[in-house]
Amino acid sequence: NLEYLLLNIKTLHKKSFFSVKKVPKLVAVSKKQEDYKIDMALECGQKFFGENRVQEAINRWQKRLETYKDLELRLIGPLQTNKVKQTLNLFDVIETIDRERIAIEISKNLHEKTKTKSFYIQVNTGDEPQKSGINPLEADLFIKHCIKDLNLPIVGLMCIPPISEEPSMHFFLLQKIANRNNLSELSMGMSSDYEDA
Repeated sequence: NLEYLLLNIKTLHKKSFFSVKKVPKLVAVSKKQEDYKIDMALECGQKFFGENRVQEAINRWQKRLETYKDLELRLIGPLQTNKVKQTLNLFDVIETIDRERIAIEISKNLHEKTKTKSFYIQVNTGDEPQKSGINPLEADLFIKHCIKDLNLPIVGLMCIPPISEEPSMHFFLLQKIANRNNLSELSMGMSSDYEDA
């Protein structure tokens, strides 16, 4: 299954407008998965994993990180201010900066020894009240604030499109915002819409 997915991503990438860029990474969402499935994925060579909750991630990955040195852990769920320090010591990438308060807290706790080196801003492309993320109309100002005022190493944007709408238009909107702000990375697409992404 992993070989099939990676081959499909590579094939789609070659045919896309972005074929000169790097092949996208496949991030396996390991939240709520049983241990044996995580171990099987690791044995198959999967290196990028996404987690939703900080405490679950600590329990699941602390020992495995001692064995597998080349893993990349990504926080893909909402972050609470009281978990920022723990998060910065566990994850390589945080994809869910979704409000000023969390950006300020990260900025206060970020230093040379912090494990997290890259951050994404979550954009609520569908402007859905039940979802986290910055409103697209406020994204440019927020990105500039995070980079210039808070000195955060923002490398990209993340979105989760509304279930009831065509995902491609949300992915395109995210790309437009990223291009305007000179951000090179996008985190988007799940099992059902990764081909569109």
